[in-house]
Amino acid sequence: MASDQPPLTRCGSFNQQPARAVHPQTVSSNFHATTLLAIFHAREPIMTPDFSLQSKRRVFLKQATSTVGAAALAHLLGRDMASAAAPAANLGGMHFAPKAKRIIYLFQSGGPAQQDLFDHKPMLEQMHGRELPPEVRGEQRLTGMSVNQSSLPVAASKFKFAQHGQSGAWLSELLPYHRDIVDDVCFIKSMHTEAINHDPAITFFQTGSQIAGRPSLGSWISYGLGSENDDLPAFVVLVTKGQGGQPLYSRLWGNGFLDSKYQGVQFRGGEDPVLYLSNPEGISRDHRRQQLDSINRLNSHQYQREFDPEIQSRIAQYEMAFKMQTSVPDATDFSDEPESTFDLYGEDAKQPGTFAANCLLARRLAQRDVRFIQLYHQGWDQHSNLPKGIAGQAKETDQASAALVKDLKRLGMLDDTLVIWGGEFGRTSYSQGTLTPGNYGRDHHPRCFTTWMAGGGIRPGMSYGTTDEFSYNVAENGVHVHDFNATILNLMGIDHERLTYKYQGRRFRLTDVHGHVVRDILA
Repeated sequence: MASDQPPLTRCGSFNQQPARAVHPQTVSSNFHATTLLAIFHAREPIMTPDFSLQSKRRVFLKQATSTVGAAALAHLLGRDMASAAAPAANLGGMHFAPKAKRIIYLFQSGGPAQQDLFDHKPMLEQMHGRELPPEVRGEQRLTGMSVNQSSLPVAASKFKFAQHGQSGAWLSELLPYHRDIVDDVCFIKSMHTEAINHDPAITFFQTGSQIAGRPSLGSWISYGLGSENDDLPAFVVLVTKGQGGQPLYSRLWGNGFLDSKYQGVQFRGGEDPVLYLSNPEGISRDHRRQQLDSINRLNSHQYQREFDPEIQSRIAQYEMAFKMQTSVPDATDFSDEPESTFDLYGEDAKQPGTFAANCLLARRLAQRDVRFIQLYHQGWDQHSNLPKGIAGQAKETDQASAALVKDLKRLGMLDDTLVIWGGEFGRTSYSQGTLTPGNYGRDHHPRCFTTWMAGGGIRPGMSYGTTDEFSYNVAENGVHVHDFNATILNLMGIDHERLTYKYQGRRFRLTDVHGHVVRDILA
């Protein structure tokens, strides 16, 4: 019912453009099943002499209820807008002027070790091989993978650190390309979270809850702000192909209890970037148009009977899929990119589905006004043999991550594009398993880790927050996951406390009942 999801709860505006997205499970290679379903629902007569009056009464009551509800809502909206700050009423549905128009989120699944990449700790070298002091750990829990170890020896990073740029940011030798962007980046070294295992930790970052079923960050933003284009989804997901490690689930980019049109659409590497989007052999575009018109008429017919908004979403999704048959090939065709682009991103960018190719595709989608682009790269879960494992991961991601920032800056897009890099938690400063002169592993560690942000209203060339001498606890300016997400929404012009959706009797939001905007990192 309209009263359960008033436009006011989105961003304090009634002037929203609805986002159009493709529900991956509703776009099939042919529409036969959907056609049969629509015909099945339509085979029952709408009116018969036996219940025509009853049906008319039901339609009248629904329309009357909607009219009364709309009038009441208009009154409430008018009252709210009158009390709001004057500029907020004219910002296209946003609570205040946004600093970012779009987001590219480079999620590093598995938990990158901060001590080996960003958080330089000389104390680890001094204490290497010695027992982690009990007072450092305190009463913090350990995972089942290291809780029974008889010893927790401190493991110094095998990799050398140095300072770079005018900001003097510390970087590991594993990240040579990051040296070029440190003065454009804000490193948040005091991130902390609540979950200690991968699935709930990733779910927490992406949805604001450790329990699956809530809308993802991209879905919330699509719901709140809508779409900026007519032929591509507002929320696109890119997953590096062929990566091992912890599995990823489509619910991480799901719409939860929001309308299905706000779900992320996954693009894949290869000839068919979006599953079931291409016409099967023997089906022309004109034929497809005729099929859609017939199905849309049936769906519209059903909507007039049931007033189910998901039916309208289904129609919008089919129309979007039809437009994407031309827009997706254009976006994913790199043949118009000069060779200098591949020099910047690396040769891997020529291979669809690699992290480098996905970073380049993210830039192309951003140029086409896709609002939220989510990249996932798996494989950072190094419980053992970390030096070899993390070196491989850094090699796969370092050049392309830095290239994306430099490319956006070159194109004049970095100022209004927010780029985010980070995983679900960090790693322990003690070795999981046996510590040897050339090898060690690290367990999960939610108490402190590093992420970085660039562009889109973020203050460049700074490090925010600190950890203790062991990179085990936050020492200053801790940033919780809810704070992080509140800040992201703020940069998009959204007050995280006001972007809500009523479901099962209560109003939900991305940050639940928590979160503070980290204003010190805003430009």
